[in-house]
Amino acid sequence: MNEYHVSSLVVHAAADQIESVTSEIEKIPGAEVPASSEVGKLVVVIEGESRVGLLDKFEQIKALPGVLAATLVFHQVEEEEPENALEGVGQ
Repeated sequence: MNEYHVSSLVVHAAADQIESVTSEIEKIPGAEVPASSEVGKLVVVIEGESRVGLLDKFEQIKALPGVLAATLVFHQVEEEEPENALEGVGQ
């Protein structure tokens, strides 16, 4: 079985660097910034196939210039069945 991981973060960025921080986060594969405020708060969603991959992305975000803090808010793991797992069932 494959796993699918999704996490959300709250990132606090320096107010004068919101645009550059958002741009750098969105360059990370599987990361997006669906909401932000003018005072530097960003909601970030990251997706991936493993906990280690998500942790790497989280660490990348924390290390970006202009990021003051990043806090994990939510993490969910879904087990994905292989696409052909149901072939032959019920036949």
